[in-house]
Amino acid sequence: MLILRLFIVLVTLLLVLSGGMYIFTRNRRYLVFAWQTLRFAVLLLLVFALLFVLERYVLVGWRILL
Repeated sequence: MLILRLFIVLVTLLLVLSGGMYIFTRNRRYLVFAWQTLRFAVLLLLVFALLFVLERYVLVGWRILL
């Protein structure tokens, strides 16, 4: 869980800095970078959530059946 918290903090900082750079420079590549970062972060969080559900329910349930 510590790694996920660190990941969320780093992604938040990256998004804020990208938004700030867009405001100061009006260069759209910072918005594109922020959007790609956000999509990657959401995808990675979904993968972690899927692994958590798999561990929590499927593997525990399988152990009960054996």
